[in-house]
Amino acid sequence: MKPVDWVGDRRERLREFPADATRDAGYQLELVQLGLSPPDWKPMPSIGMGVNEIRVRAGGAFRLVYVAKFPEAVYVLHVFEKKSRKTSGTDIALARRRLQAVLATRRRRG
Repeated sequence: MKPVDWVGDRRERLREFPADATRDAGYQLELVQLGLSPPDWKPMPSIGMGVNEIRVRAGGAFRLVYVAKFPEAVYVLHVFEKKSRKTSGTDIALARRRLQAVLATRRRRG
């Protein structure tokens, strides 16, 4: 099972979700750790290659953006409550910046 690397304060943000949403997101993330596909996800090429979004519908619309293509970990880039039909540019930009930080850290490790 791959470990989860929470980028920034993502773990704390997930804990702010309603209990049902937190439980569902955790279950789906565990499937990703095991190399399986979560039941409700979609690719997010607007953020980067290999980036996906777990969709949680439990008392609202919640999202967990991650990249799992690297062998060492599943990187959770962003966790947020979705307020409109389309993912906001702010959320996409934040996830992109965090992906770039992950890629830079991986390059330095070499």
